Amino acid sequence: MSKIIDLNSDVGESFGVYKLGLDKEVLKYVSSANIACGWHAGDPMVMSDTVKAAFKNNVGIGAHPGFFDVMGFGRRNMTVSPGEIKQYTIYQLGALYGFVKSAGAKMQHVKPHGAMYNMAAKDSKLAQAIIEGIWEVDRDLIVLGSSGSEMIKAANEKGLKAANEVFADRAYNSDGTLVARSLPGAMILDTNIAISRVIRMVTEGKVTAISGEDVDIKADSICVHGDNPEATQFVRLIREELFKAKVEIKPLSQFIK
Repeated sequence: MSKIIDLNSDVGESFGVYKLGLDKEVLKYVSSANIACGWHAGDPMVMSDTVKAAFKNNVGIGAHPGFFDVMGFGRRNMTVSPGEIKQYTIYQLGALYGFVKSAGAKMQHVKPHGAMYNMAAKDSKLAQAIIEGIWEVDRDLIVLGSSGSEMIKAANEKGLKAANEVFADRAYNSDGTLVARSLPGAMILDTNIAISRVIRMVTEGKVTAISGEDVDIKADSICVHGDNPEATQFVRLIREELFKAKVEIKPLSQFIK
């Protein structure tokens, strides 16, 4: 194997009687899990069960903090100060940490969710605030952020370990940011196209933007969403194609130093 990559998925996003995602199945195939911390989704029971399931499957456990916006699933931009977003981060890390500690596991990484993720990818002050929050809680945590984003830059400047994330089923703009979900073509629905794009991002460091030109991209981790019926098959196919391309799959903690 000549290349190592992490496969991550956003999980633990059910809430009360509302069930979202195929967590139990997806956790059999990914190497890292981003677990909702109760603000955009998740609740104490879901958080506890998801942490235990990830630990049982030897999957790296990560916190997935988002905005306090259950109705909008954390995908709506909010007007927040750097000070607020820092405390939001600390609060949610603390919430998940209790369940991780209780399960006898260890937290591996932090990946902001939805609008928090996208806003911090472009806004250096928000990115720095999130990094400050992570730094003050646990300096061994790995920051998982969009490839080449302000989050990655802020983590590097602070001295935190950082992993560049790419998306299997999302379209990219020419500046390397994700195309907004509200726009046509934002989601890559053809499985074969999505997988071929992933292999190219991992092996060549390139992705074709929605405008047609090739964009440089760094891939340490691939996000595969687990909230559609084809999720399990999609993850399995990605694993198979990565193996054919001589790419090894491991949790972030095993190769991000």
